[in-house]
Amino acid sequence: MSYSLGQLAEKVGGLVKGDKQLVIEKLGTLAKGTKNELSFLANPKYQSQLANTQAGAVLVKTEELAATLDNAIIVANPYLAFAQLTHLFVPQTESWQGVHPSAVIADNVTLGSNVVIGPNAVIDAGVIIGDDCVIGANSVVSCGCTLGQGTRLYPNVTFYHDVHVGAECIFHSGCIVGSDGFGFAPNNGEWEKIDQLGGVVIGDRVEIGSNTSIDRGAIENTQIGSGVKIDNQVQIAHNVVIGDNTAIAANAAIAGSAKIGAFCTISGCVGIVGHITITDHVHITAMSMVSKSIPEAGSYSSGMGMEPTSRWRRSVARFRRIDSMAKQITTLEKKINKLSEKVDV
Repeated sequence: MSYSLGQLAEKVGGLVKGDKQLVIEKLGTLAKGTKNELSFLANPKYQSQLANTQAGAVLVKTEELAATLDNAIIVANPYLAFAQLTHLFVPQTESWQGVHPSAVIADNVTLGSNVVIGPNAVIDAGVIIGDDCVIGANSVVSCGCTLGQGTRLYPNVTFYHDVHVGAECIFHSGCIVGSDGFGFAPNNGEWEKIDQLGGVVIGDRVEIGSNTSIDRGAIENTQIGSGVKIDNQVQIAHNVVIGDNTAIAANAAIAGSAKIGAFCTISGCVGIVGHITITDHVHITAMSMVSKSIPEAGSYSSGMGMEPTSRWRRSVARFRRIDSMAKQITTLEKKINKLSEKVDV
């Protein structure tokens, strides 16, 4: 697939500097781009690469930057423009159309038009699959699930029963939606399982990374809002509610019944305890532990940033002495207060 530079500029609302007829066959980087590739400059620290790039054209923000290039597209947000253009160069990932002969589909399944179902996929009773959906090889969609128009399951995705998904969602390989929440009641030194009776409800345009798990609700549903983006290997526990357009990076873990607002960003390896509420527009930095509700928008951090090992060891040693130091300070304060009283007298 190929496009002229002018066609690409039109799709992102940009202005061409140079040859509008230049053929672009793929996207590339500044460092390794070739004459038929389009690259982009979004981060100023890579600006020095413009002088030596072999890319045929570059997405840039200003006319001044474009002036250093033979061919460019000037656009307000090069990174966003790059993201929009990636949709044009996605390769075809299925070598078949329609339902593969090896797929197992229950009698009372409802299939929309232009649905693709891959080899060895299993579609259970009562499932409703909307138009233009793709179910990858070896994926399982259990009874009572619904998938909105244009939703894609890559190979080896598993939906337990009663998972309801909106339109244009993406589920990457290995993710599991609707597994049982971690619910057990103590019983004379043993654990009595609490059957999870809720489901999972997911909005439109949600993307779930590979090997991420989203548990079903214990009684009510686990809820994922529209536009949410969840990275690989994230744990979403039962009855969690996530607001629209929140993004969650890899290895984050969210405990049961936590409520996260809209337009939040949860960085990698963040832990969030259960039964708390995080308001809208909160950013939590990497490896933070969120142990109480966050009622105000803003950026929040915990944990210790990296430093040389020798310095880190000294810091840890001091940290371990904080309790005794606090007691010493309290004692000193009392002595100072007594001395002050004597001086005042």
